[in-house]
Amino acid sequence: MSTHEPGEAGPDRSGDQAPIITVVGATATGKSDLALDLAEHLGGEIINTDSMQFYRGMDIGTAKLPVEERRGIPHHLIDILDVTAEANVQDFQARARTAIADIRDRGHRPILVGGSGLYVRAAVDHMEFPGTDPDLRARLEAEAAADRWSLHQRLRELDPTAAEKITVNDQRRIARALEVIELTGRAFSAQLPDYQEIEPTIHLGLSMDRPVLHERIAARVELMWDHGWVDEVRSLLEVGLAEGRTASRAIGYAQIRRHLDGELSAAEAKEETIVRTRQFARRQDTWFRRDPRIHWIDGCAADAERNRARALDILAGPTDRMET
Repeated sequence: MSTHEPGEAGPDRSGDQAPIITVVGATATGKSDLALDLAEHLGGEIINTDSMQFYRGMDIGTAKLPVEERRGIPHHLIDILDVTAEANVQDFQARARTAIADIRDRGHRPILVGGSGLYVRAAVDHMEFPGTDPDLRARLEAEAAADRWSLHQRLRELDPTAAEKITVNDQRRIARALEVIELTGRAFSAQLPDYQEIEPTIHLGLSMDRPVLHERIAARVELMWDHGWVDEVRSLLEVGLAEGRTASRAIGYAQIRRHLDGELSAAEAKEETIVRTRQFARRQDTWFRRDPRIHWIDGCAADAERNRARALDILAGPTDRMET
């Protein structure tokens, strides 16, 4: 049970500047529940680092917690963009750091939760982001759409390290990497520095065996569909979802659009969404596993009390980074 009311400051061991907490991991591993438990126990406020939850109206398909399920705990950086807007990590960085400072001013604990790895790092690490050139970006994205293999090969020649990390199907990141190289004259991979935090931070990661996670993803997609995901997409199309460069490509939303256009049956749209989500979860896990700072918690048991106890043990002091 919580020892503090939601939003009430708890007994932070390091005083007003107790470390920031991040809760990361692949989709469907239980990050939101763990973050809520920690916020209740420690007097925290939550900052969203899931880039798809920035969008107003994208609720069901992003597993966005309804307000009534947030236990009275303030949540920040949710519903900050229209679906026609493009998510921008540089803008997010400024917003997230302002939110961290404001939470500190209220005497509460900042808890960042989400699976968008670059956004997590942007919030808590020393990172600078090169500007953008809309014309150059548009040209590169058009080239990627026409022949992604050729553009990926160009990236491999200019920055082999980046090419190893960016798949040939990730056309937007290929274009962005080449844009940065052309604008700065430096390798895109050089823009991701070593893991150096702006202030003390404790990183918690939830992991699951792949078969367990695959089952959870499939069950969640079915539940989202039953809860009105198709109707949600219909409503968003009326306010410009199809024109949104980021939102329109979100997993599930893109498949449901194709279903509504008659390209996929309902069963085919569900199956493709499940497959794409599993692939995305694998990429998330790969990203986070590279970060040596993360303390991993085995979430396979889906036991909220156990996960919270393990997390609080980690927050209380030094421990092994991997639970076995």
